[in-house]
Formats: sequence, structure tokens, C-alpha cells
Amino acid sequence: MPAPSDRPSGAGSRTEAATGVEAGTVLPYRIVTVAGRRVACLDSGGSGPVLLALHGHFGRGRIFEPLCRALAGRYRVIAPDQRAHGLSDPAEDLSPEAYADEAAALLDALGIPHAAVLGHSMGGAVAFVLAARAPERVDALLVADMTVLNQEPETVPVLDCSGWPRRAPGLAALRSAVEALGIPDAGYFLESAHECEDGRGWGFRFDTDAMLRSQRAFEGDLSAHWRASRQPALLLRAEHSFILTAETARRMAAERPGTELEELPGCGHWLYADDPEGFAEAIGSYLDRTLN
Repeated sequence: MPAPSDRPSGAGSRTEAATGVEAGTVLPYRIVTVAGRRVACLDSGGSGPVLLALHGHFGRGRIFEPLCRALAGRYRVIAPDQRAHGLSDPAEDLSPEAYADEAAALLDALGIPHAAVLGHSMGGAVAFVLAARAPERVDALLVADMTVLNQEPETVPVLDCSGWPRRAPGLAALRSAVEALGIPDAGYFLESAHECEDGRGWGFRFDTDAMLRSQRAFEGDLSAHWRASRQPALLLRAEHSFILTAETARRMAAERPGTELEELPGCGHWLYADDPEGFAEAIGSYLDRTLN
């Protein structure tokens, strides 16, 4: 059986309005129909300004559940499983533009004219592409540990997952199989693991071939997308990032007017997990002074 936070609600419907996060509750996924496609998302509810939160490659919207709780009563956080990830439908077009257009279409489907947009890793690139393509939809741009130089030697832009198992006897076996291929800690990827519907083992909620195509679609110099928008922006860098060097972060902040640069000390790339309180404080305080 899927984990409780994988249980979709409101399937095929936009009529179930969330009422806000309550302490101790598990946020359910809801399914929204977007241009004929199923998009799963967490929706913290509430009447505050909207923050659209976009995960990175191999991820899930539920990585932002602690952020939903931290911002409860102040902001309504909507965190989708992006196309080809999690409980959302697969997709052939995995270009940055396709991801951004689907994010905008999700806002349309939810009746939200505009929102602040946060993205981590690949989701950060989707966020700044969206800000450039649909500036009227993005009130503020928040990019967490994503570079515009998504190429060597700045970073390794493509994680080769071609040899990863599609199925293993159990969750521990799935972890072991991935870590045996050179991943020091597979914990992040196991956020997308699930027990197979036939009960015969565990697998991932993403297709490895799709993940390779998607990563390659984001490879290269993304600076033109970054410079093409003018919304107020926060660039949040992890001190021990392997994606965004300090030099490139300073360059990004300098070449895009209205961009604040902040570094989260002691954190690696998955800064929202390494320091949940510090991450939520950085996001919340920036939104407070920018949107209010």
C-alpha cells in the first residue's frame, strides 16, 4: 500500500477546497486535471498568499511538507509532483519550457491568477523559466540551490540512473541496489519509492529513462532565462552545495536586478532537509517583507 501522504484526494475535481494545515495531520495529495493530464499536488490550504513550490529531479512535492507546516496560517503552499514525477502523469516533453507551462496551467486549474514561486534544484530552473515566460503570474521568485551554469565544471548535470533497478524485493533492497551503483545515500530518491501494485517488490515512481531525458534537457547555460525576468528574487545557496558555486551565486545576484543572495550555513544541496527550520525561516521572512 502507498504511504498515507500518497493518498490522492479530489481526483479529477477542483471542487474540494483545503482548509489549512493542522498540527499532527498528514497532508494528502489531491489530483488536479491540467490540460487533460493528472497532476498530483500537496495543497496546505488557507486564505493567505500562494507559494507554488517546485521540487527537483527525482523528487516529490511532499519534500515541502515541513515548509507547509512552518508557513501555515501565513501562506498557502501548493507543491505538485512535477510532470513525469511521483503520482503525476508521465510526459514526452521534458523541456524546461514544458515544465514551466504546466506549472502555470496548474495555477489556472486551481483558479489562482498569480503566486510567489519557489524552486529547488531543477525546480529552481523551472521557476525562473516560468518567471520569464509568464511574468504576470509570478509575484516573487525564490531559487534554492540551482545554478545557471548547469554544465561541467560547475557541476555534474546528469546523474546516470540507467542501471538503477526498476524493482527490488523490498525497500531496503532497493536502497542497497542504488547505493551499490555509487550513490552514497539513497534517502532522497527513496522519497519516490513505493510498493508495487501487485505486491511483488518495490520500485520508483519515476521512469529512469525519462529522468535521463529530463536532466539532459536542462543541461547547459541557463543564464538567459535567469536574466529575462525582473520580479524580486531570493537566491538561496547551500554552504556545501555541489550544484551552485559561491562564485556563480554572486554572479547570478549581480547580473539580475532585485536579487538577494543568502547562504544557509552547514547545509548541503538538500538544504530544506538539512536545516528545515532555517530553510523555512529564510523563505518565510523573504515572503513577509516582499509580499506584505
